[in-house]
Amino acid sequence: MNQDIKHYPCFINGEWLDSTIRESIAVENPANNEVFATVTACTTEDVQYALESSEKAQLGWQLLPAQTRANYLFAICDRLKAEREHFAKLLVMEQGKTYPEALGEVDDTVRYISYSAEAARRIQGAIFPTELPNERLSIYKVPYGVTVALCAFNYPLALIGRKIGPALATGNTMIIKPHDLTPVTASEFCRLVEDAGVPRGVINMVATKTAQAASLLVESPITKLISLTGSTNAGRAMYRASANNITGLILELGGKAPFIVCDDANIDKAVEAAAISRYANCGQVCICNEMVMVDEKIADEFTEKLIKRVQQIKVGDPFAASTNMGPNVSSLGLERVHNLVKDDVANGAELVMGGGKPDGAQFENGNWYAPTILTNINKDHSTLKSELFAPVLPIMKVSGFEEALTLCNAREEGLSAYLYTNDYKRHQLAIDQLQVGTIFINKHIVGYIQGYHSGHKTSGLGGEDGVFGMDEYLQKRTIYLDYSE
Repeated sequence: MNQDIKHYPCFINGEWLDSTIRESIAVENPANNEVFATVTACTTEDVQYALESSEKAQLGWQLLPAQTRANYLFAICDRLKAEREHFAKLLVMEQGKTYPEALGEVDDTVRYISYSAEAARRIQGAIFPTELPNERLSIYKVPYGVTVALCAFNYPLALIGRKIGPALATGNTMIIKPHDLTPVTASEFCRLVEDAGVPRGVINMVATKTAQAASLLVESPITKLISLTGSTNAGRAMYRASANNITGLILELGGKAPFIVCDDANIDKAVEAAAISRYANCGQVCICNEMVMVDEKIADEFTEKLIKRVQQIKVGDPFAASTNMGPNVSSLGLERVHNLVKDDVANGAELVMGGGKPDGAQFENGNWYAPTILTNINKDHSTLKSELFAPVLPIMKVSGFEEALTLCNAREEGLSAYLYTNDYKRHQLAIDQLQVGTIFINKHIVGYIQGYHSGHKTSGLGGEDGVFGMDEYLQKRTIYLDYSE
């Protein structure tokens, strides 16, 4: 093995798996497609060991006082804050986001975990009046048991924090399975778990190369709840895999967020928000601006200003201070999107900027794609139909808010939407009628830990963050107590 390529093991029951007797997953740097790390690939036997150790640890973890569980989470946060720059550099290497974005992801991870730790002592049940004297009727909230976190590649660290925080605070144990494109950060995170003294089996981490090993995680009767961040097709697969055991599901799935700009919008503010909300993290955010629907009366002005703004985005070395956008994680994903762009251009769309790799020798290797804008788009174009997850933005003219609302609600997914208008009535109509889980009204992309991140229709089931996200990791247990004798 190349001495410059570092190996990262998986973590089960407080033990680091021996890599010499197992296969490894090669991890590429998306900026140059060079392998910079390997991660142990767990076998089905390893996965079974993870499941059994999580099950063995769960009751003891559940019976700890909530504040004791919280203190372990705070200890992880302390260690993550101390190694903020180290984890940010790892994120840049394996995911491709810019260094400032990576620092922000580390900070967000701390916030997710610390919020859950703070909320651990505020888990509430309920007491209701009974029908007869000398009785009590109470409803307790209790953990599911063994939970599984299936993480996407766009936020390898933050998604871990988003899931393990509420899972552990509420008394569950959790097995982390990172995406095979970005498993390095998960392994390093478990080093902090070990250093924080978290009891064995409470947090396990497995990476897999085979479908059999991965399937065991979700099909095992030991698994009581699955939290998935991924595509809609992955969510459908989870439904099928979990059906036999009626396993609980939290699904955050694909989206196609419309960015609606009405004729009375503050155009400059909308332009800035459209750019930020599309090209952040190279377009790899599930709630990103995926398509602009702009009122035809202001479309030309809006588009001209947006092109000028997007031209200011500097693509390059994600570690460079002047860089605004790095590479995409997935070469296969970029190839898919590039074919969609070519198909639309062949069918009448106008490519006004981008449409391929940026110019320059530094972009010959790696998953690079220039910020791209397409105009003259209609509802039949491929980039309007498909989730892109890339720095490509189709712009479609609409007759007004009503047409945009109709087009959005006709779609099968419903994760998020943006609306720029100063018309208070339109604000209220959007709140009442837009069939999505999150609406940004005169607001660019953001996600507060006290909010709730969820999708409607095929964009998901359940949700994460805030008090409602904590509740997703709890079941209710009703108690009827007769003390008449």
